[in-house]
Amino acid sequence: MTPDELYALLPAVHRRRDEERGRPLYALLAVIAEQARVVQEDIDRLYDNWFIETCDDWVAPYIGDLVGYQVLPGIVAALSDEARATGLPAAAVPRRDVADTVANRRRKGTLALLEDLASGVAGWPARVVEYRRTLAVTQPVRRYTSDDLDARRRRARGALVDVRRAAPPDGTGGPFDELARTVEVPRAGSPRRSGRYGIQSVGLHVWRLRTHSVTRAPAYCLDRDDACYTFNVLAVDTPLFTAPVPEPSSGHVADETNVPEPIGRRALAERPYDFYGPGKSLCVWTGPTRVPMSRIVAADLSDWRYRPVGDQVAVDPVLGRLALPTGTAPASGVRVTYHHAFSGDLGGGEYPRPPAPATGKAARYRVGPGGDHPRLGEVLDRRRTDAQDDPERDEAIVEITGNDVHEDLTDIRLAPGDHLTLRAADGFRPVVRLSGRHDDHPRVLLIEGPEHGRPARLVLDGLLLTGGGVRVTGRISHLTVRHCTFVPGWALTPGGTPLAPDAPSLEIAGGPVQVDVRHSVLGAVTVAGHHEHSRVTLHDTVLDAGRRESTALSDPYGGPAGVLLTVRRTTVIGSVRARAADVLENSLFDGEVRIARPDQGAVRFSWVPPGSRTPPRIHCRPEPSDDPARVALRFAATRYGLPGYVRLADGCAEEIRRGADDGGEPGALHHLFEPQREDNLRTRLAEYTPAGCDTGLFFVT
Repeated sequence: MTPDELYALLPAVHRRRDEERGRPLYALLAVIAEQARVVQEDIDRLYDNWFIETCDDWVAPYIGDLVGYQVLPGIVAALSDEARATGLPAAAVPRRDVADTVANRRRKGTLALLEDLASGVAGWPARVVEYRRTLAVTQPVRRYTSDDLDARRRRARGALVDVRRAAPPDGTGGPFDELARTVEVPRAGSPRRSGRYGIQSVGLHVWRLRTHSVTRAPAYCLDRDDACYTFNVLAVDTPLFTAPVPEPSSGHVADETNVPEPIGRRALAERPYDFYGPGKSLCVWTGPTRVPMSRIVAADLSDWRYRPVGDQVAVDPVLGRLALPTGTAPASGVRVTYHHAFSGDLGGGEYPRPPAPATGKAARYRVGPGGDHPRLGEVLDRRRTDAQDDPERDEAIVEITGNDVHEDLTDIRLAPGDHLTLRAADGFRPVVRLSGRHDDHPRVLLIEGPEHGRPARLVLDGLLLTGGGVRVTGRISHLTVRHCTFVPGWALTPGGTPLAPDAPSLEIAGGPVQVDVRHSVLGAVTVAGHHEHSRVTLHDTVLDAGRRESTALSDPYGGPAGVLLTVRRTTVIGSVRARAADVLENSLFDGEVRIARPDQGAVRFSWVPPGSRTPPRIHCRPEPSDDPARVALRFAATRYGLPGYVRLADGCAEEIRRGADDGGEPGALHHLFEPQREDNLRTRLAEYTPAGCDTGLFFVT
């Protein structure tokens, strides 16, 4: 209510006398109206606080307490001791989770709810299986009519193995297994030995790997005469995965199209419409023409003996291979869209990346489809010419569009004061190939800074570099590598073995004072020379020398690199040798660590091999009292290109899996917080498991 509205309620005689005295009564009513507004807003706010959708943040914990909401353990573990002692802050009680509590309790007992919990609480796609329906039972011999509902249900039960089939069906032993089994005694949720096939057993199968898309990228031609290709441009066998589609309703139980499941040959042959086509899991173009689904045939191309006939295109989704009829390889090449699996957003990829900071005065150049220049080397030459014409514009951004392969980049020469950013456009993963697969002389990308004057700066963002390494020389103050992949070992064989396992991916030859690597995958790094202020910083990165016996970081002769080393949330395969360390934390070192000056810095919450020479260690594994065999570092895969690359094995000790300072997994995949997700999901499963059932959590990937 406004002062004028209150003033209008007064009798006219009082208003007239108030006007004669200079309106002091109106001033009083203005103060009263202001306080009345405060009271009215507070009343409205109190009404809004009755509902979780509109309440203040501080009210959410109280509403959660009223409905019996249970705070997830992953959230409590992330709080400080002081926060736990003074009570849970509002941020510890997610508003949406409280709102879902009542609705979920109404759905308790339904199988689809368990899938929704896995997606909502842990962010993992899941499929729930009621195992009593897959048990082998004796069928009655009496006859049923075709309209008998009970008969149809019995015929839908799993059957035993048909020995007349040439090969077992895809998915045997997995969440989509249709074969009948005999009863297992152990419970599905047993912490010691879990059994799936029980009368009361319910299994929740979850997929932790994510699918990453590669859109209309060139396929690699292994043999032009026989028209043999690999989907992966690195010429390695890569299993193709399903691009998950949303489930049609909340009551739907996930099938193979709703989860990131590897595509089998039989599944592609029987249901190609589920996987092939624009916007689906895979697609093929020969030149500018898209191959229709009628021409696609699923085949086993493991030995390349199968040859398609007519206009067929053979696809092997298990190996990620493709074959055309002999002699029909198109001159413009073959392009493919496919999905592969990896744990998280790391290295070069099409996933969203935060934009790099830049000023409005930066000159911008675009390379590729829709850009101003078709070739990368051409635009860098243009940039050098423009910098000479206008020395004041020393900042430039070169953005690469499309998923093409660029083979013309041989060097990057920077002028004094240059600040160059070479990055991939959002949604693309360009490839820089330094040499051919069968080239006996791999090239090196030379990045050369100025000899005199102001030092330059360089940012590499979102690139995949193969066929050689990068050598940096000259006066460069900062080299930043973000979301890039420098293929470990320069290139890979079809089986994924590095061609040059001991060759460095990055050579620093008296160049940058500071090297900053973030969210990237690199091979070995060598640093020549010594500078008092030289630093190498690794954040959320994989440094892969191929083997733990190889050297991941050193000088060119295997001695300590003359840098101050900072490592956070990084996985290192190979030994590390450096002059000094600032801090090494939340990291995994699968190789000896030798720091020349162990009196400086600290190592925190990391796995460091026994016998390493490091600064003081704080909460590191293994400890002297640990059993070396039990706390050994184990990965699901250490070969670049495999879906489980640098992921800790499921059998790894809990002290390692939860060894980070926040109880998460140390190493390059720390940002996934998988231990906390698992704890949260198990808490919700215990709360919403159907009565009389025992739910087990099974990891498919």
